[in-house]
Parts: sequence; C-alpha cells; structure tokens
Amino acid sequence: MNLEELQEIAKIENEKKEHYEYCINVCVAAGCISCGSLELLNAFRNEIEKRGIEKQYLAKGVGCLGLCTAGPLVSVEPSGIIYKAITSNNVSEIIDSLTGEPIARLACSSDMSFFNKQQKIVLENFGKIDPERIEEYIASSGYESLYFALREMTPSSVIEQIVKSGLRGRGGGGYPTGLKWTTVMKASGSQKYIICNADEGDPGAFMDRSVLESDPHRVLEGMAIAGYAVGADKAYIYIRAEYPLAIKRLKKAILQAEHFGVLGRGIFNTPFNFDVKIRLGAGAFVCGEETALIASIEGSRGSPRPRPPYPAEHGIWGFPTLINNVETFANVPAILRNGSNWFSGLGTEKSKGTKVFALAGRIQNTGLIEVAMGTTLREIVFDIGGGIPDGSKFKAIQTGGPSGGCITEEHLDIPVDYESLVKLGSMMGSGGMIVMDDTSCMVDVAKFFIEFCMTESCGKCVPCRDGSAQMYHLLNKITSGTGKINDIYMLEKLCDLIKNTSLCGLGMTMPNPVISTMHYFRDEYLAHIQDKVCPAGACNMR
Repeated sequence: MNLEELQEIAKIENEKKEHYEYCINVCVAAGCISCGSLELLNAFRNEIEKRGIEKQYLAKGVGCLGLCTAGPLVSVEPSGIIYKAITSNNVSEIIDSLTGEPIARLACSSDMSFFNKQQKIVLENFGKIDPERIEEYIASSGYESLYFALREMTPSSVIEQIVKSGLRGRGGGGYPTGLKWTTVMKASGSQKYIICNADEGDPGAFMDRSVLESDPHRVLEGMAIAGYAVGADKAYIYIRAEYPLAIKRLKKAILQAEHFGVLGRGIFNTPFNFDVKIRLGAGAFVCGEETALIASIEGSRGSPRPRPPYPAEHGIWGFPTLINNVETFANVPAILRNGSNWFSGLGTEKSKGTKVFALAGRIQNTGLIEVAMGTTLREIVFDIGGGIPDGSKFKAIQTGGPSGGCITEEHLDIPVDYESLVKLGSMMGSGGMIVMDDTSCMVDVAKFFIEFCMTESCGKCVPCRDGSAQMYHLLNKITSGTGKINDIYMLEKLCDLIKNTSLCGLGMTMPNPVISTMHYFRDEYLAHIQDKVCPAGACNMR
C-alpha cells in the first residue's frame, strides 16, 4: 500500500457515494440496535429494492448518532435531517419524503441544540461512515496521518506534535500524553508494547464502547502512530467481554487493516511493523488501573502493584509499555492531520482539545456528546442535555464515575476541565456524567458508589478492602435511620485514611462521592440522623 493506492480507494469510495441521490443512514450502534435498528435497516433496503430505485437510493448502517434516548435514529443525506424513534412503519413515508418536505413530527427539530452545540474531533465520523467498512474510513482521510508519520516524520517529530498539542490522557488522570510517549521512547528495552485501555467500567459510562463500535479504525491508526513514535511493534487492546459488538467490529477492523497493509509488516513500504491483538477482560473494575490491567493480560490475577517502577519503563512482561485509553488514541490521527496548533487552540489554558462525555441519569437528552474543554456544566446539562424531564428540579451532577464527586447547581457555570473539577472535589474521569434531580437522596447516592467500589476492590490493600466495607456499613446505618452523629466524623476519618494510604487509584479516589456529598449536602446526612427522615423520600427509614 502506498499513498496513491490509499487516495485511489478514497476516490472510488467518494465517487460511489456521489452516484446516489439520497443516502439513508441508520444508526447500528448498540443502543439503537437494542431498539431494532438492524431490522429497520433491512426494511429500508427491502423497500428500496421493491421500488427498483437501488441506483438512486442507498441505505446503510452507520455509527452512533449520539442521541441515545431517541433511538433508533436515522439521518438523511444530503438534507441533513435526523429522524428519531423510527420504526419499520415509517420506512415508506420517509422514502417518499426525500423528494419533498421533511416529516416534521419525526424530525429531531426540538433536539437540535443537542447536535449544534457540540464540537467533534473523536466523534467526527459518527453517523457518517459504516464502521465495518475500512474503505469508508479511508475515504474520510483515514490512515493518511499514519502514512505521513511513517514516510515524512521522524519518531521524535511525531512526539513533538503530540507534546505541542497539549493532549492529556482521557482515561481519567489527565497525564500529559506527549510526556508519557517521550518516557517510553527513551526507555531501554529490546521490545516495547502499546496497550489500549478499553476496560470501561464506570456506571453510566459508554464513551469507549461507542468509539470502538462506531469508528474502530480511528483507534487502530492512533495506536500504530504511537507505536512508530515510541518504537513499539506489538500492541494489545484490553476490552471487557461485556462489549460483544465492539469486540466483533474491532476483530473485523484488524483483519481489514492487515489485508489493506496498514497493519502488520512493512506498513506503507517502510520497515515499520505493527501487530495488534485483543485481550478480553472479565469485568473487574480495578483492571482499568494500569498495573492491574497488565497483570490481567499476562494471565495473572488483576491486582495493582506499587509504583515505581511505572509501566513506561517496566510494563508488560517487564518491557517498556505505553498505555493510553481509547479516546486518547482516537485524538492522535486528527492532531497529525490538522497540526498541533489547531488542537491546542481548542479548550482552556491547561486542558486542550475536546472531551467526550456520556450523559445519563435524570436528563432529557441522554447520549454521547463531545464538547470543547471549558464548556460549562450548565451548557451541557440544559442546552445540550435539554434539562431535567417531567418538570423536576436539578439537584446535582456526578462526574468522574465512582471516583468522582457530586457538583451542585451553584457550580454549574464552572468550565469543565481537569483543574476546575478537582477544585470542586470531583474529577474528569473517563467522561461519565450522571445527572440527578430532587428525587435523589445524596446519602443514598454516596452509598451506591461506595458499594460499587467495595465490590470491585481487589482486596490487596487493607485501606481499600476494609475501609470501603466500613464506609458502606456507616452509610447503610444512616440511610436506614439508625445512624448517629459520630458516624459522620467516622466517615470523615475513613475518607482521609483511605485517600492517603491506598495502593492504587481506585482506593485513593474512592472517598470522593462521600466527601463531596458530605460537603454540599450535609443537611441531608443530618436529616437522616437527627430527624430520621430522608428529604428526598428515597430511603426506607426504620
């Protein structure tokens, strides 16, 4: 494969698309499939065939369109109309409407702020390309960044672009990506590895799953560029087994990439080789931690080890290993294609680019979004998210998964970036956002997340293993109406102990939901203890 061949594939694909007068794009990501979108796609194809208009009309499956609350979603080109909650009964009517006026009652007209206020980099191909066809990815400038990296850039110049872009790890910690790549490049070792962390375990989070379902080649290209930059020719994608559709499409994408010569040996007629293998995780939340993930890939029990040494110097099988998550790798091709200055021009001073979030909970528009860093929580919840349904009142938003904190209405106007969220006692995390209304009990919310962490603790260190159990016991007392004032002080001491003495990030950040709810909603704790009343009416008080 060379540049001319790559461009020829893109040309043929684009000419094929231009041949059709109308294209009907049906979302075939997991959310819409669960609502019957595969049957819907077949219904469109059958109707087109029945009418004998195959040469003018195309119906195809595409990746996630984002507005998961309204699936199955269908977009129409060239008009750009997006239809929601479509069934097979609407197929004939939609095809009829393509040469006339859009169907107002089915259109996402009231939800357009959900789409219009986003800024997409990672999700730029979502809803546009068929995730199971490498040709469509190539036609969207796919693998061009890898070509130019291998043929026109040195490994150091690739890393320089990543450093200048300001890209930070999107898996939660926000560590500078370029610095991590530099460390692995400089590390000595006869073999180096790339690992893509797709072990997405936060409740309510589905960002990585959606990217792998909707645009798998983008992640593979980012991984290959990283491999060239740091000197690694072998890679693993560690993904939880609960993501069968993402796994299926990843396997297909790897085979296609090897067939087209953009993975494997002698990529783009250079000495660079890059092989990718998939490893399935059994769903242990702790395996999202780097050293636990490595142990799991090696065939051992997934539990963390003390650091240093860090994986960048002593990783899988003892060799230098670069670990980034799905979203981090998915940013890389766009950065090389558009330049580091383009990416660093987005976002805030210390948090560059965009961030993908999964909006869930008590919000009108649940789904997948991507916004520039620095966008306020108010814009996300009320403009993009459409506000709280059923006339209920906003109460809090929990960011950062089980390790994050709950943010109140008074802080809705803060910019969403790494530093601002930490100041409020929360964190960016991998990008989960759970919105709560006035029917949520914040003590019960804290208990839910502590129970999750308690269950998912690997048990290796005492503070996390026993501390989480003690915190859950105290929170259970309070929500059942048997709590004492002293339990609040005990919770505060436990939070401090666990945060400062746990072995890994799971334990270190575990207390955040308790700390933030005790800070912002202390009156609810006191109401449970002193008045034996749950203000939200959610707890079964004795």
